[in-house]
Amino acid sequence: MCMNWRMDKLWFRLKSKAFLALIFVIALSGCSLLPAEEEPLKPPLVKPPQENYRTTPVVKGAIAQEVKGNGTLESYFSDAVEFTAEGGRVKEVFVRAGDDVKKGDPLVQLDVGDMDVNLRTLEMNMLVSRKKLREAKLAEDEEGMRIAQLQYEIDQIKYNRLQESYSNKQLLATMDGRVTFVAPIAEGDEVKPYETIVMISDPSKLRVSFQIDTSSDAMKVTVGFNASLKFGTELVEGKVTQTPSSAPQTDDEILRSRYASHVYVEPDALPESATIGTKSDVTIRLQEKEDVLLIPRSGLRNYLGRTFVRILEDGDKIREVDVEQGIVGSTEVEITKGLEEGQLIVLQ
Repeated sequence: MCMNWRMDKLWFRLKSKAFLALIFVIALSGCSLLPAEEEPLKPPLVKPPQENYRTTPVVKGAIAQEVKGNGTLESYFSDAVEFTAEGGRVKEVFVRAGDDVKKGDPLVQLDVGDMDVNLRTLEMNMLVSRKKLREAKLAEDEEGMRIAQLQYEIDQIKYNRLQESYSNKQLLATMDGRVTFVAPIAEGDEVKPYETIVMISDPSKLRVSFQIDTSSDAMKVTVGFNASLKFGTELVEGKVTQTPSSAPQTDDEILRSRYASHVYVEPDALPESATIGTKSDVTIRLQEKEDVLLIPRSGLRNYLGRTFVRILEDGDKIREVDVEQGIVGSTEVEITKGLEEGQLIVLQ
């Protein structure tokens, strides 16, 4: 019995080991049945894009430094008309800007009150005193004649003074011309002596006036410079006759301020339709050169005091070159040193 028990125990151990071996074999075969892990796909090779540059060649040509502006025709011979003796209250304004007047034409009438009646009274008094003087002479009354003479002179002085004051209540044109300014006054407004009420200008003596930027190249303009004036489609030539530096001295603050910021050009001729107030495009050439190296202004670079350009070489290489500039035009700039004709400039 002991023998049988040992045999059973041995057989049990053998079966257990065989079972474990079978499980191990099945596990190994199972691992081989799993799909193999796929390798990650490599990204396709992409050719880096080639950078595109906006370029232009260095060329030779002509360039000019110009001052441009919009001007207006105005008369250079004008007269400011004002009340000089005394002011008063406005009764009537006879003219407006644009009217043509003759010397002596009434412009503005002030209220005279009873001055016209008083003038008539003084005129009558003069007639009476003159009659008495004549009667005293006929009567050969020396004392009466002396009294009548003094009375007549007194009446005459009173009349002349009132007549002058009466005349000063009316503003008259001082010259033939065109009214270019009338103060904004109406009936009932008070005006003061030496206040400009009307401006009269000679329409045959014209020049173009245009305002300049006092911080720009326009301050380089001097008397005698040639100028081109464009009236609509018609182009005429002229010369600079006055600049801020050549303006005459004046005590008029408004005029002094205007002279300090305006350039005046006198045309050689004018279109038939041109008159006071006509607009004009003005071009004044400060300097010009022929056959010089030129590049667009957008190709010139400035950084920390450097003036340079970028040049494209061999199709894809960029090189910076320091340059010296000359005349700066409206769209181009002259290069006096650093470049050669035909080189490709990279634009900004």
